[in-house]
Amino acid sequence: MTQLLHRIPSSARIVLSVLVLWTAISVLGALQTYSDNLRAGLDSHYPALLATWFVEYAVPLIVLSCGMSLALARWPSLLDRPRNVVFLFAALVLLFQPLQWTYMAWQRDYLDLASLDDARKLLMKMLLVGWFSTTGTFAAVLAFFYSRRAKERELAWQRSQTDMLNLRLALEEQRMLALRAQLEPHFLFNALNAISALVRSGDKPLALNGVQLLSDLLRYVLSASARNTATLAEELRFVQDYLALQRLRYGERLQVHVDGADRLDRIACPPLLLQPLVENALRHDLECCEEASDIRLSFVREHGAMLVRVSNPARRGVKANPGAGLGLSNTQDRLRLMHAEAALRAGLQGERFVAEIRLPLPGPA
Repeated sequence: MTQLLHRIPSSARIVLSVLVLWTAISVLGALQTYSDNLRAGLDSHYPALLATWFVEYAVPLIVLSCGMSLALARWPSLLDRPRNVVFLFAALVLLFQPLQWTYMAWQRDYLDLASLDDARKLLMKMLLVGWFSTTGTFAAVLAFFYSRRAKERELAWQRSQTDMLNLRLALEEQRMLALRAQLEPHFLFNALNAISALVRSGDKPLALNGVQLLSDLLRYVLSASARNTATLAEELRFVQDYLALQRLRYGERLQVHVDGADRLDRIACPPLLLQPLVENALRHDLECCEEASDIRLSFVREHGAMLVRVSNPARRGVKANPGAGLGLSNTQDRLRLMHAEAALRAGLQGERFVAEIRLPLPGPA
């Protein structure tokens, strides 16, 4: 039934709706008149009353309703300015209302006028006829189209907001992909550097072991690239494998202490979150001196958040390896894209350089 109605042109649907509405009003009005006549003891015939109601009262208002509805559907901009509504009301009073009175007088045989006094009496009589129903119909049609325009504007606003949100999500996703595209080659470059150092040292078994470790690392990187989030437990395992590869290069000089590494499997984070921080600590520690490293990685729950700290000694008078400058800034951008409350702070704290990540903890399951 709904599909059949949608196939009907909009103008025809308007006319059909108006006819159905005023027919129903005529049926109810004639029924009320018939009931009043019965209570008053007057003889009446319902079909005749229905015909009178429809012909005398409904037909002019059907013409008014259809005319206004078709005009407002065709030119909805008529409702944009209050002066247009004033002009419509003036046309109702000055044109439609006299025509309606003339039509009703003709239906009741009131047009047989013998003098100007008869015309004056007829005018006074007709001034009270149909005024309320006509202005009520005028107001109802306006209210219907105003409400429909308001609903259309609301739907258009909702669609625009949805489109803007989808566009923003698409842009953020592209930005995330671009950041990850920067990070992954950077990680691969540093991992290959570690293997290259083993090859140059002539230690083939260690180099082959490094290739196997790199293969495991790349498997995780490829898996993480297909996801937007990982868990801290997965990231810690990946960092430990990365450190195992680097340990083939640095040997016992590479010393990393991990604290609080429990219950990390439900805490979400961007993929490849910890590796740039650990790599940054390595670059500013082992690559700048010949001593053993002192890199510390800790996980602390505090005030509804997980604090992840990676620190290394801030050695005075030692020129740090500048690197490519991607680690900390890239990590900060990816955290911001993932969660508004996630953050990264980095700087000197006493004699150590500390990079601290704040991740919101999930609610109770």
